[in-house]
Amino acid sequence: MLVRGGLLRGLPQACRSRRGVAAGQGGQHHRLVQRTLDAVGEEMSRKPYIREISKTRWFLRQPRYMRYMAREVTCIFIFAYTFLLIVALARLSQGPDAFQEFLNALRSPLGVLFNLAVLIAAVYHSMSWFNVTPQAMPIQQGEEFVPGSIIVGAHYGAWAVISLIILFLGV
Repeated sequence: MLVRGGLLRGLPQACRSRRGVAAGQGGQHHRLVQRTLDAVGEEMSRKPYIREISKTRWFLRQPRYMRYMAREVTCIFIFAYTFLLIVALARLSQGPDAFQEFLNALRSPLGVLFNLAVLIAAVYHSMSWFNVTPQAMPIQQGEEFVPGSIIVGAHYGAWAVISLIILFLGV
């Protein structure tokens, strides 16, 4: 059966060694030859599917995106406070009277509210980055990775120690 080609008769010769090209094997069978289509030369009428994505509210779809955008918005408060520190240095360079006016402005209700908003934004920003740290900075010790809870705990511990040092130095 194999010798006469009974079993392998339907296979293209390209699958076997030293014989023809598979693309030209179907020319002898009229049913295998493709016909020309009627629409040859004409444009296709089907439009490609374009998924509608909102350019302004894409982050409202998932809570994970909302947390991401909240963390990114906190950068605006950090920038504003950095600018406030630069203004404080400029007022300090202008003399003690100008710096005292600046400090009085910070003690006003609007100044206290601004500092409170910046503190909340800075705490949220720090906490969200500490929680992302194990994915952003995996630490490998030998063949295994350090658990994420240890990395996050080390960051919170360092934050608490540094905050206490600053608190005691400021008193």
